[in-house]
Amino acid sequence: MRYCTKCLYPETKPDLWFDDAGVCNACNNFASRKEVDWDARLDELKDVLGRYKISDGSNYDCIVPVSGGKDSHYQIIRLLELGMNPLCVTATTDDLAPIGRRNIENMKKLGVDFVEVTTNPVVRRRINKLTLTTIGDVSWPEHVTIFTIPVRMAVQFNVPLIVWGENPQHEYGGPASSTTKNILDRRWLEEFGGLLGFRVSDLIGQAGITANDLVQYRYPSDEDLARVGVTGIFLGYYYPWDGYQNAMMAQGYGFETFPTMVEGSLANYENLDNHQMGIHDYFKYVKYGFGRATDIASNHIRRGRMSRDDGMALIKRHDGNFPWSYLGKPLADILGEFDMTVDEFERVCDRWTNKKLFKTDQNGQLVKDRDRNLTKQFDDNV
Repeated sequence: MRYCTKCLYPETKPDLWFDDAGVCNACNNFASRKEVDWDARLDELKDVLGRYKISDGSNYDCIVPVSGGKDSHYQIIRLLELGMNPLCVTATTDDLAPIGRRNIENMKKLGVDFVEVTTNPVVRRRINKLTLTTIGDVSWPEHVTIFTIPVRMAVQFNVPLIVWGENPQHEYGGPASSTTKNILDRRWLEEFGGLLGFRVSDLIGQAGITANDLVQYRYPSDEDLARVGVTGIFLGYYYPWDGYQNAMMAQGYGFETFPTMVEGSLANYENLDNHQMGIHDYFKYVKYGFGRATDIASNHIRRGRMSRDDGMALIKRHDGNFPWSYLGKPLADILGEFDMTVDEFERVCDRWTNKKLFKTDQNGQLVKDRDRNLTKQFDDNV
């Protein structure tokens, strides 16, 4: 297993590559920030926003997709500073944690109009279970609707501009900053929308799901997108994005952190809405050999807030532990929401575990400790 020589990302991370010095593109992208004229970027942002601002107050200036987390707070704070009148749109998550609800309510207190769209929870939990077993992603419904619902609201309210937060895959402003093609069409959804090769239409006929159940999971037609001129930008292109600093800013405006470090993480300030996130992060670990703790440690290492050795010690303690609880809710209760037992869950985990990354016994069975934690093959190579 090959790891970045600066941070702790392994070569198994999707869309990661290394330069000749063994440094990953995530580290090189961050290093290139020093060359950015952030004042010029802010001027560019003001120019883009100015083109979409409604001077007579007859409509919203933009749509802002929000979950209630630290980054959502940061997005709203910045846009209000810039004089925008946003409509905030939440695609509600399954198994919302109490702290997640409190943070959503706190966002509303920032002084914005707010729409929450809740998909049929009975159907959504069928999809949660189905996509967990078929593609190894319990959060697939959330990954899809966080993109489809805000775009549907943009069409419904006739608001062209959508302001997203950070783009984890790409460093660019977004279609609205382009002078050429700038519509968020279906191809854009397929690139950014987390479909993982699984189409919405694939759900029909499975687990009793019909086409009528999937309205909010569908992207608007290209004709509707073109009629409204739906486009978007990523705020992370215009500000030097930093989750930790965003959390500190959000806390200053009432955002609530978890009382302790979140299970499987190295922080108490992110992924606080959905009890199923522990399952989602664990599946990333069994597929690719790294989890949420690696993400957070690597971000701190790039910013000089943590040494690589200290980060390595922390991820060995916290990354990839079997998700017995999340945000204090026991795994059995989380799984019970969509009619799965812990034993059934473990069998699904084993089916998705990459045995090239984790140790097996002479019979090909995964080696686990008494807490059902796996043993990595390549820890000594970090």
